[in-house]
Formats: sequence, C-alpha cells, structure tokens
Amino acid sequence: MKISVIMSTYNAESWLEKVLIGFSCQTFTDFEIIIADDGSKEPTKLLIERLQKEMNIPIVHVWQKDDGFQKSQILNKAIIAAKGDYLVFTDGDCIPRKDFVETHNYYKEEGYFLSGGYYKLPMNISLAITKENILNQDCFNVKWLKSHGKISSSKKMKLMTKGMLSKFLNKITPTNASWNGHNASGWKKDLVEINGFNQEMQYGGQDRELGERLFNKGLKSKQIRYSAICVHLDHKRGYVNEETWKKNFNIRENTRKNKVIKTPIGIESNL
Repeated sequence: MKISVIMSTYNAESWLEKVLIGFSCQTFTDFEIIIADDGSKEPTKLLIERLQKEMNIPIVHVWQKDDGFQKSQILNKAIIAAKGDYLVFTDGDCIPRKDFVETHNYYKEEGYFLSGGYYKLPMNISLAITKENILNQDCFNVKWLKSHGKISSSKKMKLMTKGMLSKFLNKITPTNASWNGHNASGWKKDLVEINGFNQEMQYGGQDRELGERLFNKGLKSKQIRYSAICVHLDHKRGYVNEETWKKNFNIRENTRKNKVIKTPIGIESNL
C-alpha cells in the first residue's frame, strides 16, 4: 500500500458518505482509507460497514469513545493503523476531486510536506449534491454550483484552473504553505518522529502546530492549493470556545519560541 488517506469524522453520516463516494472514483487507486472517528454513534458504524462492501478501496474504521473534541488523539491512532508510508489527511466533510490522491502522490517528496486548501460551499449547495453529482464531478463545476446557489467568486479560480496555470498560482499565492488538516500530506516516518498531533490541544490550531514542529525538524513545505482540490461541505461548529483557543495559542507560541520538535503527549501515548 503506497498511500493511506486519513479522514476525521464525528456523527456526520450524510457528509461522510459524500466524501467516501468522492474517494471511490479517484484516478489513482493504490491507497487505503482510514476513518478517524472521534466517538460517532451506531449510524456511522453501519454506514462504514455498508460502504466497505460496496467500495473497492480498503476502508479501516478507527473509533474511540466520545470524550469531547479529541481529534488529535484519534488522528494519532489512525496514523498508527495506517499501512501506507505516505499519509494524506482530509476531513469527513471535504469531497475530493477525482485527481486529489493522484496530485498528492505526484508532488510528494522527501524532506517536504504538502499544503492544500478547500473551496467552501454554503449549506444549500452542500445538501443539494448527490452521488451522481460527485461521480460526474458536477460539484467541481462553477457553472453547476452557480445554478444551485450563491458561491464565492473570489476563490473560484481553485475550481477553474488546471495544469501549468495551477502550478503558477501555487507559486505566487501569498497564502502560507502550512499544515492544513483538511488537505495536507506527509511521510509517516516524519509524523512518527515528531510524535504526531499534540493531544493537549482541542479545536483551534492543532494542525498548524503539527506543521510548525515539522518545520522545526527541518522539513520544508510545498503549496498545492490550486492543484489538490476539494469542496468543503457546510456545518455548525459547536465545539469552538475562547478558553481552548487561548490554551492552543500558548502551546503554539511555545512550539515556535523553543523550536519544539517532538510533542510530549502524542502517538506514543496510544501504543
């Protein structure tokens, strides 16, 4: 197995099914899917069991008991379970374009991690997308999206460019090539060496903090936000709170100031 795709989920069966359909029609097929489930209930388990039978791609369900927002911990457990030597990270609310995994495989390079982005959809379009729209790639077509609701015109270039123009836009974009949990990838050995995600952190910046420790380790990053395309389905965020943001901010400040490479509470805590 060359690549393991790791995606997080929590009680969002409709969105997860759409995302998995997106991975069922990839141009590059030598990969497995690891679903990092932060405590979902029975409907998610039943959905995964059905799709394991229907899809030709191996799907592994890594689950932990619901204990609040513990995404960092379940992602570390998914890293342990992954058979691939190269890991692509996304979320269970981001539908990948058919060349998503192929793009990550093409750009991967020793000493680097890859940084992608997403195109965010409003709720009405998120709900309107069907299995056929994903298989036909309608949900990446600006004309189709506009016919189903209002979309952001400022970021539609992500969906409209390919080839050399995408490479050019990747180079000139002012956006930092940071580790973005919805669309990033790196070598498993590098993630293991830094002990994975910091499990002291809940929602807010834990992905960026991991990337900052990869930089401290000596890695560089490559921008692929105009090449590795996914559309982000809308949802509420009830787990956001100011106290957690402050705690996470202080952890990131310490990581940058003291050039922390290996987090004290990470992958090794789950072995």
